[in-house]
Order: sequence, then structure tokens, then C-alpha cells
Amino acid sequence: MMDGLDLTILGPAFVAGLLVLVSHVPLGQEVLKRGIIFIDLAIAQIAGLGVILASHLGFDTHGWEVQLIAISSALIGAWGLSLLEKHQPQIQEALIGVSFILAATGSILLLTDNPHGGEKLKELLVGQILWITWEQLIPLAIVTGLILLLWFKSNKQIMFYLLFAVAVTSSVQLVGVYLVFASLIIPALGSRGYTGRTSLGLGYVIGLLGYGLGLILSSILDLPSGAVIVWMIGIIALLPRFFVKNMKIT
Repeated sequence: MMDGLDLTILGPAFVAGLLVLVSHVPLGQEVLKRGIIFIDLAIAQIAGLGVILASHLGFDTHGWEVQLIAISSALIGAWGLSLLEKHQPQIQEALIGVSFILAATGSILLLTDNPHGGEKLKELLVGQILWITWEQLIPLAIVTGLILLLWFKSNKQIMFYLLFAVAVTSSVQLVGVYLVFASLIIPALGSRGYTGRTSLGLGYVIGLLGYGLGLILSSILDLPSGAVIVWMIGIIALLPRFFVKNMKIT
């Protein structure tokens, strides 16, 4: 069974997860604090729609044009959602959900005539983390560093939507919508109730264990890595809280 543990494949995949978590854990804690849980799904899906639109227009999947359209789509989406927070706070979460479903069905419509549409849609949702190369991690590392610098040194209220859009766009093309959501929200849930560095550190530990164990188990059991990682992050984050709650009750 251990033959499936190929470090040349698992190494870049784990580092990709580490880079995603570095920016997504603090952003996810802010999302939870603001109560806009589905914003990450919406912006990730909007960025994905931008990628599909660019491919539909004939641009190379890994070309700069696709990246430009993807980030532009996410920024426009983030700007629109920031207006909702200002003008429609009572129904903001519902409108975020509507934005997600419009972007998701828009992607399906664009892929209708594509013979590989189902494969592309699956790749957008679950990602291809095991196929990530070291070269692909360089731009992600640069973007992550800039996001962290701005996040901890600037006004979070002003920069939140901008940094969120950039972070999600840079990660969704590598790890997929599901892992982006899991990396943002589940560690934030697992570290809820703690404050400051303790909360942030616990969020990182949850995410790192989830990615590490998920990659190992998926390789040994020959299961889809993205799905297993999501389950591992969920189990590590939420199961201990369940037992602690029940022990307190008894």
C-alpha cells in the first residue's frame, strides 16, 4: 500500500496546500466573523466562470489572458458583493448564494458544446492537486506573500474584498472550488472560540493535518485527493469539538 506514496507528486501537492492555507485561514476567519459564509464559493465560482469564458473565447488555458480574465471576473464579483454589504445587508447572504448559482450555471451553459465540458467542470470543482508542479507554485507563492503583507499591514475593512478575490482566484485554478471553500471555512470553524495567535495557529494546524493526512490516505487508497482532503479537514476540525461539547454536557 505504501507504494502509492510518491514524494515527487505529494511534495508539490502538500506545498500547494500549505500556500493556500497561509492566506485562506485568516481570510476564512474574517468571513466567519462577518457572517458571509458563502462568499468564497461565489467568488471562486465567478473566477472559474472567467477561466471557462476565456477558454471558450479560444485563449490558452495557462496563458496570461486567462489569468487576467479570471482575476478581473473575481474582482468585479468582489466589488459587487461589497456593494451588497453596504446597501443590502439584510439579504446579503441570500444574494451571495444567487451569485454563486448564476456563475455555476453560467459555466455549465458555456461548456454545453464542449466535448470535454464535463471534465473541465469536474476539474474546476475538485481541482487537480496531484498534478501540480513546482513551477506552478512560484506565482502562487508570490501572490500569497503579497496578500499576507497587505492583510497584516493594511486596513482589513478596506482591503478585505480585494485580497479575498485575488487569493481565491490564485488558488481555485490549482485546487478547485471545494478545497478553496474547505480551506477557508472549516479551519475557521475549528478554531472558533479562540482569539489572536492561538486561533490563527490552531486554524493552520487543522488545515496542515487535513492536507497531509488527506494526501497520504488518497494515495494509499487510490481515491480522489481533493475529496479526501476535504473530509480530513472536516474530521480534524469538527470531531474534537463534538466530543468536547458532549463531555461538558455529561
